[in-house]
Amino acid sequence: MFGIFILIHVIISTALILVILMQSAKGEGLAGAFGGSGITGAVFGGRGAATFLSRATTVLAIAFFVSCLVLTVLFPSGGVASRQSTVQREAQKAMQQQQTPATDQSGTQPAPSQTEASPGSVLPPVPDTGGK
Repeated sequence: MFGIFILIHVIISTALILVILMQSAKGEGLAGAFGGSGITGAVFGGRGAATFLSRATTVLAIAFFVSCLVLTVLFPSGGVASRQSTVQREAQKAMQQQQTPATDQSGTQPAPSQTEASPGSVLPPVPDTGGK
């Protein structure tokens, strides 16, 4: 169902882009690039092209906003796109491993050495110079 709404949204978006590009402005718009105003004048009439394209733009813009709202209300989590990626799952595993420190065989937690940074530490680890 999510895919159907996305397909409708893409069709509305594409139609809106095409209708906007077909409108003639001072430079005749995209219609002028494909043979001048003769094509739109022949199809829609003298002023009919501007009126039809203006109304089509308005209708498609309203349909675009409505489809955005419908997608947001019906699928607030984003549908299929909201599933976790493998990178996110691995990052969560790493965070869980850092939060539960490893215990040695005696059941006590090993003390961090001076060369290792403790989790949550702001300071960088102290380099081991070999001498005390």
